[in-house]
Amino acid sequence: MLEYKQEFEKYFESHMDEIVASLGEIIGIESVGTLDSSVKPFGQGSAKALKWGEDFLKSLGMKTCNADNYAVHGDFKEGEPVLAVLSHLDTVPAGEGWSYDPFKLTCKDGILYGRGTIDDKAPSVAVLYAVKAIKDLNIPINKNFRVVFGGFEEGGCDDIKYYQEKYPFPENVFTPDGTFPVLNCEKGLIHLTFQGKSDNADRGVQRLKAGTVINAVPGKAEFILSGITMQEMKDALEKTEGFDLAFETKDGELCGTMTGKSCHASLPQNGLNTATGLLQAFSRLGISEFERLSKLFVHGDLSGNAIGLGFSDKISGDMTCVLTQLEKEQEQIRGGVDIRFPVDRTSQEIYAIIKSALEKSGFEITSFDSMEPHYVDKDCPLVQTLLTVYEGVTGEKGECRAEGGITYVHNTPGAVAFGAEFPWENNNMHGADEHISLATFKANLNLYANAIIELTK
Repeated sequence: MLEYKQEFEKYFESHMDEIVASLGEIIGIESVGTLDSSVKPFGQGSAKALKWGEDFLKSLGMKTCNADNYAVHGDFKEGEPVLAVLSHLDTVPAGEGWSYDPFKLTCKDGILYGRGTIDDKAPSVAVLYAVKAIKDLNIPINKNFRVVFGGFEEGGCDDIKYYQEKYPFPENVFTPDGTFPVLNCEKGLIHLTFQGKSDNADRGVQRLKAGTVINAVPGKAEFILSGITMQEMKDALEKTEGFDLAFETKDGELCGTMTGKSCHASLPQNGLNTATGLLQAFSRLGISEFERLSKLFVHGDLSGNAIGLGFSDKISGDMTCVLTQLEKEQEQIRGGVDIRFPVDRTSQEIYAIIKSALEKSGFEITSFDSMEPHYVDKDCPLVQTLLTVYEGVTGEKGECRAEGGITYVHNTPGAVAFGAEFPWENNNMHGADEHISLATFKANLNLYANAIIELTK
């Protein structure tokens, strides 16, 4: 039985206008982190978002610390913290295809739209108001806990690596950067890029660009073709369903735009991949270099079976392998791949297989980054406490989950993700019209407030 469940429910229901207004403030900060800025370490937007978070923590009476604009934290009371709640205030770029201004919070039909509403600004605001509710309701807290905000999670988590060197985490850590009930298993991650020489024939692809970031399914592609008619291209795309296409002829060349649906690369089934869609079309047209690639990255194959991957295990489920970037400029073809692999495999094993497949097709790997899988025993006290909170707040059975998404605690031993979205939702994370429902936002508030209470007893 959760001791303060009803008090929290009443508090949040009566303060929703204030809470949504605060969310609007942080959504309005365009906090896309960058290393290419005079404002170090991650640019003006990241620094501004961290300042917003630090100021809010101060307003709650928490003792704050700014770790050189890599991250900020606030302590609830004196003493070493027994719990850290970790989230990030940076976002991926807005991208295209939005129905609303991505950096202005829009509420329509019970849905809150804006970049960061699910990843990770609304969950961060929910954590802040969980703390505020504890303060305002004068709920006794016996042990200190810490709220931590980082500024470059989307850029590879260098922010929290730096932070942890100065301020090690306590034994219990959770992040609202994943999925409910509890995400205790995260697949391994590989990001790699490759390149190869083009045949540079008179008939074929002169220019191509699909995808902007390596961890998102590309929802748009632009291309210029020579020696290929509009009708030939339409025929090649005839059986490639779901895409919107636009063509025009300019200076004797065919210029085209293909629009699909972007989504987070860990959930490629939620998107429509323009890179593989075009590969399929170019293969039908007999364009040799793209025909070779299309045999590796088959449109609709999300697990890398054609490459020799397609692994699965009982804990992790199926792996994913997604071509997320594809471009041609002059004589060079370049691509980017996002892979999420099971806990019973290693990054080197996966790397060896895809390296061999690419090289046999005339391409070489130009960069390679990886993270090994992350797993926390479902029977540990942290996981069991969070599952109890989930069941107490939602009335639903709490179970552990395994996913391909890399959360903010992937490299923190013993830490897990607790929300912020429910497994049946598709909130367009990293895509256009990213959103969170008011119902899910309210659930976040209640779940985080009760979790803090239970974990600081």
